[in-house]
Formats: sequence, structure tokens, C-alpha cells
Amino acid sequence: MTQKSKKVPMRRCVGCGEMKNKKELIRIVRTEEEEFVLDGTGKKNGRGAYICGSQECLKKAVKSKGLERSFKQTIPKEVYETLEKEMEQIEK
Repeated sequence: MTQKSKKVPMRRCVGCGEMKNKKELIRIVRTEEEEFVLDGTGKKNGRGAYICGSQECLKKAVKSKGLERSFKQTIPKEVYETLEKEMEQIEK
């Protein structure tokens, strides 16, 4: 009997566009209340987009409007600022 290898879920970073293991990326969720939050568990309800855990990828996502494309709406500047602060906490 051969062991079947488990399929690893892959997701694309909205910043750099690279396909990576889902566990390596940070999920950004738009909740039903139209709030944007970082989802550390990857299980919160809502529409999600994935991004690498680096400031550089966040800057690329802002520049290329990657998050706006993923969520199909314009994203307020305050949301990007909040995400940047939360990313700094994660990097530490």
C-alpha cells in the first residue's frame, strides 16, 4: 500500500503575486460589517485575500491595488494604515 500525500492548499499573495502555502500567508478578511481585519486563524467568516507577512508585499498590494481587486471595492486609506500597524506587530 502506498501512502497518499496530503494536498497542501496554495494561495496567491495579492502583493507579489507568488503562489505560496496557505499557512505562510496572512489572510485579510472583509466582514459582513464591511470591516477589514487580519485573520490569524484563517477561519473567520467573510471574503478573504492573502498577503505575505512583509511590509514590502503590503506596499506592492497598495500600489497595484491588489486588495481592491480581490474585494471588488475601493479600500479606505485608514484600512491600509491599520493593516500596516498590525503587520508590524506580527513581524516583531
